[in-house]
Amino acid sequence: MRRLFYIFVFSVFALTIAFPSKFTVGGREFAKAPLTINFGNINIVRDFELKLGLDLVGGSHFVFEAETDGMEAVEKERALAGLTEVVSQRINLFGVSEANVQRANFEGRDRLIVELPGVTNTASAKELIGKTAQLVFARLQSPEAPADGGQARLETEEVLAPTDLTGADVVSADVVFSQVDGSPGVGVEFTPEGSTKFEKLTEENVGKNLPILLDGQIVSAPVVQEKITGGKAQISGSFSVEDARALSIQINAGSLPVGINLIEERTIGPSLGAESIEKSVQAGIVGLIVVALFMVVMYGRLGIVADVGLILFGVYTLAIYKLIPVVLTLPGIAGFILSVGMAVDANILVFERYREERAKDASVSFALETAFGRAWDSIRDANIATLITAFILANPFNWSFLHTSGPVRGFALTLALGIFISLFTGVFISRNLLRLFIKK
Repeated sequence: MRRLFYIFVFSVFALTIAFPSKFTVGGREFAKAPLTINFGNINIVRDFELKLGLDLVGGSHFVFEAETDGMEAVEKERALAGLTEVVSQRINLFGVSEANVQRANFEGRDRLIVELPGVTNTASAKELIGKTAQLVFARLQSPEAPADGGQARLETEEVLAPTDLTGADVVSADVVFSQVDGSPGVGVEFTPEGSTKFEKLTEENVGKNLPILLDGQIVSAPVVQEKITGGKAQISGSFSVEDARALSIQINAGSLPVGINLIEERTIGPSLGAESIEKSVQAGIVGLIVVALFMVVMYGRLGIVADVGLILFGVYTLAIYKLIPVVLTLPGIAGFILSVGMAVDANILVFERYREERAKDASVSFALETAFGRAWDSIRDANIATLITAFILANPFNWSFLHTSGPVRGFALTLALGIFISLFTGVFISRNLLRLFIKK
């Protein structure tokens, strides 16, 4: 009974997440509050909305041209590979999943194509992707510069002398808030080498401004009150929370290895269209109903229990899609439907073994336990084979001889998740439900 209680609690929790974020009851509209987890520097917010891919919901399309003129072939290849990696990191930190970042060459010009599903306000994403984010700590060249660092003096580049302390010496950057007035800023933690540089730099400039430049522009010029040890600093200024977050993302992701220029920008609609999406969903629902009816016709009470497990499989899967979150594309939906077949396949293997044992006049309980034990080897091997295929399609190590497209990886991800969940529902959920309801 304890296991059944755990199944009930887990199912209620999953159903709460899977339930639509906004719903109407008696003419009144209700909305679920997002899940917020704050633990140290970890800040997780989930709004429980189902994320849809570019082919289902549309998004933004950018084409950048890389400044690679005059580079040797080897140097160019290294720079373009680094450019793709940094842009991908920035997009991931920005919170856009299942984005498509790929290189292209047009008439001898190197280009980077970026597609962001669900992003229709392109201004912030465009700025985040394109910024070079060269962070440099400088010192005032003029020793007689006033401690308050008149803005006129700081705006004159000739009085600044860049130091060897740069963004390359930064381990991480996070949004922080001032304990004095609550204004947002960016907290920076240095590497051991950067910490030594920063300690020496602050010791030599006590009582003076220490300008911090991003892409040649002064973002902050704090006055050094004393030598700072510990390898941490704070960049403050007239930041909004969004500005501070964007700056921390740029510093964390690193600077672009080559400059890029935006040459094309457009907002694109869903390639499948609303009617195609509706028909795809209808096809999935019809398929599930047919499978459920087949199980009842073939296996009677056993089939009913299997159908309950199938319903719970759908609830658990949708909840996990929202929690991770998984961005659903049409290939991703195909991966989900395929995993439904895998879930039913496990039940069929068990039920056929059960029939064999009952034909030998074995008791119900003995037949059930024996059926699950004997079917497990076949279920395990079949699912491992499928998981290996999903691993190859997902290509998590970015092997160049395998496919790296977003839709293919989306299919592999939903297929792999579906297999793990189907194993849980088919072996654990169904087994305990059968123990409870199939007595004789």
